[in-house]
Amino acid sequence: MASADPRTRPLRDGDPRTRDRRVDVFVALGTAVVALGLLIGLPPLDALEPDGPALALRVPAPFTAAWTVLALGLLVQSAALLAARRAPRTVLVAVSALPALVAALAPQSLDLFGLTALPVVVAVVLAALRVPLARLWPTLLVAGALVAAGSAVLSGALGQGVLQAVGAVGLPLLVTLLVRSRREVRAARTAEASAVFREQDALVDAAVSRERAAMARELHDIAAHHLSGIALMAAVIDRQIDSDPERAHEGARQVREQSTAVLDELRRLVGLLREDVPAERAVETVAGIVDLVERARFRSDVRLDVLAGDHARGAQALADGVGPLAQLAAYRTVQEALANAALHAPSAPCTVTVDDRDPTRVVIRVENAPAAAPAAPTSPSGGNGLRGMRERSELVGASLQTGPTATGGWLVELALGREAPAAPAQAADGGEVVA
Repeated sequence: MASADPRTRPLRDGDPRTRDRRVDVFVALGTAVVALGLLIGLPPLDALEPDGPALALRVPAPFTAAWTVLALGLLVQSAALLAARRAPRTVLVAVSALPALVAALAPQSLDLFGLTALPVVVAVVLAALRVPLARLWPTLLVAGALVAAGSAVLSGALGQGVLQAVGAVGLPLLVTLLVRSRREVRAARTAEASAVFREQDALVDAAVSRERAAMARELHDIAAHHLSGIALMAAVIDRQIDSDPERAHEGARQVREQSTAVLDELRRLVGLLREDVPAERAVETVAGIVDLVERARFRSDVRLDVLAGDHARGAQALADGVGPLAQLAAYRTVQEALANAALHAPSAPCTVTVDDRDPTRVVIRVENAPAAAPAAPTSPSGGNGLRGMRERSELVGASLQTGPTATGGWLVELALGREAPAAPAQAADGGEVVA
């Protein structure tokens, strides 16, 4: 059975911990190889100069006690780098303290003592990459003091020790901070670009959701109005087919007309969604409510009251100053209210009132009396009609009120503001049109 502790699980090649350990080993091994290579190779290279040794290095002979102490010191410094990932500050202090011990044990290695600064440089770089500067600076000061002390002990000159501390600690720190800052800037830009992409995706999703909601409202308004009428007329035809064949035939013709109308509306809606076919879309207005009421009279008792003001002359001038989107919302609201009245209050009288007398707004009311007969059962997932009314009214900034009346009926009232003052008529008094 495999162990549940991740620390005791066998490491695989793709495990991040395996890659980190390989990197640590590569850094430590590389540092040791370079340091020992310089220790072994610098004196022979200097002796090969044709004009004599250029550096005149005074170093102990290979494999003597002093040479061995220096080589072991470099190896121990390099091995300590293996723990730099887990304890970077501790490793930096330890690597910086070892040169002082080498200086005390092998004073003959003065000319090659600078090689002990190489592991210190690597330790500074690793610590600066992994620890914030605010937490690292005390350790850097200690490391610089240790490097300066080791060099001063061996050379007897404090200035040379300070110079070596600046070269081993200060310069690598500046370079590493520069590299880290550029890396952080690049990461910030990447994160910003990702945030922009996510924001764009969110905007696209929101736009798609709005379009889906708009299409759902439009489809519901189209289908619910016509299909509810078809269902009611089919029920009437079923009762009249034996007792009154003429009325049943008239009802069948109305069902056919309603079916044709809903198919035409659905074709227009599909045409709006397709890009390869030009869409033919009739824009419904407040004036179209007159025809809407006329069609609704075939299945229920509907009365239309048009209260026209001084600015309105005939049906075509209704809702002057109301924008096309608001007029479409008014038409759909009346359409849905009539469908709901026919569904929930069959055979109850219904009154549609278009009040156009106020020069600042248009008020449309649909009020039905209490149901004279029990309504047909509805789907438990209903309520989409009222929700669509509210969404349309909020979209155009209109005021919608729905609820039961004092007599037990139902009232839907929509108030639309005018975008521009209603145009005054040259001559006419306010009047009332009753259909």
